[in-house]
Formats: sequence, structure tokens, C-alpha cells
Amino acid sequence: MTGGRPPLCSFVAEAAGDSREGTAPPADQWFLLEHPGPWGRVPLTQSGIDAQAVAAIGTWAAENRGRALLIRRPGRSARPMAPRRWFRVDSRPGREAIRTGRIDHEHELAAAVRSPGQPYDGPLHLVCSHGRHDTCCAVRGRPLVAALEAIDPTPTWECSHLGGCRFAPTLVLLPHGYMFGNVPPDDAAGVIKHYDAGLLDPRWLRGRTCCPPVVQAAQHHARASSRAFGVDALRATSVVEIAPARWRVALADPECVVELTERRVAAGRPLTCAATAPGWLREFELLAVTTPP
Repeated sequence: MTGGRPPLCSFVAEAAGDSREGTAPPADQWFLLEHPGPWGRVPLTQSGIDAQAVAAIGTWAAENRGRALLIRRPGRSARPMAPRRWFRVDSRPGREAIRTGRIDHEHELAAAVRSPGQPYDGPLHLVCSHGRHDTCCAVRGRPLVAALEAIDPTPTWECSHLGGCRFAPTLVLLPHGYMFGNVPPDDAAGVIKHYDAGLLDPRWLRGRTCCPPVVQAAQHHARASSRAFGVDALRATSVVEIAPARWRVALADPECVVELTERRVAAGRPLTCAATAPGWLREFELLAVTTPP
């Protein structure tokens, strides 16, 4: 493309065939705060949120391998700033749970992040629409969130930056923390239908955020081999680096062993719309999937 604006990063990544597996960013737990906006590029510190609350949320995130996100209902209409909903989500295998509450004033936020809250029955569907962080997230995120809202508005929220803008639109399904990329709005219903049934649509899956990248990649190849698409299937029981950048990952339910190599590859291009320098990609190559006799 010559002259004008450069092509959007997510369209370039799709054309280049960037691998999605193993790209879900790390998070065991989540704290979600309803904040209609506007959202700054760094959402917690640049969105007018009380500094003491930001510090409390940051401490909680560091202690719990957590992610803090701002959320809002789809659409750009103005909404009152109080009361506001919050959610605290545990995505660790066997501990999946969502708790929720409301705040009337921002000084309550510091306590809310550790509050027991109330159990929340049902999933949450979050789509990154954080255009101030990356143009692709707004351009491609909002059509997806509109499609999800048409399916069921209750669990559907826009959210701030999730990570991996080149895979926009980015969707995370909670409480399990499964992250998807490049989901076409027309396929949103299928992804949600599978998740509601305890299954995963592997076509757009990037990985589960509580798993390290090598486990996410191993699960991807094991699903393709075993056709085990359950949300609780293929839990990691052992991860061993048997040689430099060569991994053996043992999985259960069903039992199998995946061997793969990891490499860092120069992309030769910026990986986000906001980046100005070329980035690098983590890629995994499958060596073998074996099952016990």
C-alpha cells in the first residue's frame, strides 16, 4: 500500500497466516470494572479512576497473576457512572467461578477488589473494543460485540485491551479464560453455542490464559488429533524442556503426550497498528502426538 494510512495490523496478520495457537496472554484471575468511558490508552491509570483504587487493583493483580479490565455495555450511549458493576473471576482449572458486586463511589473500589461479593451464575463474553489502544480493536471488535449482543445481551460486554491486537477481534470467554481471535461476526453464534454446551470451537481458539504458551500449543495439536473439544479436556500434567526449545507436554482427559519445538521469528513488520518497529513472533512446530497403548 502506498500513501495514506498503512493497512490495519489484524488484516496484515490474517493475510500472513500468523498462527493463533499459544498466543493467549497470561491470566489466572480477572477483575472487571464497569466504566462507560472514555478509556485512556492505559485504561486503569489514564481513565480518571481514583489513584488509591488503581493501586489496590494493581496489588491484587500482582499477587494473583491477575488481569484488570474496564468493561462497558455495547454501544456509545452515555450511561450513569453509579452504581457500577464489578466482577472478579477465577479461571484456574477446577476453581472456575465468577463473583460480582456494585459500587456507588470510587472509594469503594479498593475494598471491592478483595470483597467476597456474590456468586454470579452464568458466563461472561468480553470483546476488546479499545480503539485508543489499537485501531483494529474498535474497527473489528464492535461488529463482533454487536453480534454477541444480538445472541444474548446479558453476558456481553466490551472490554479494554486484552492483548494480541493483530488477532482482532479478540474474544475471551469467562470463567474459563479461553481466548479467541479473528472470530467473524457470522460465526459468533456457533462459538457461544459450543461454549454453553461445555465445548470449544477450535477454529478461532488462541488458548487458555491460565496455561503457558507451550501448553496452549500442545493442547491445540492434541485437540486436532483426539477431537477432544471439552472445556475441561486435555489438562497438563507435566511440562518438560527435554532440549533447548524442545518441549514434551503430557496431557490428561484424554491421555496423550505432545512434543514440539519453540522458536522466535522476526516478523519483519510492526505487529500492532500503533507500533513503529518490527516485532517478533513465537511459533511452535509439532513433532509428535502419542497416546498410550
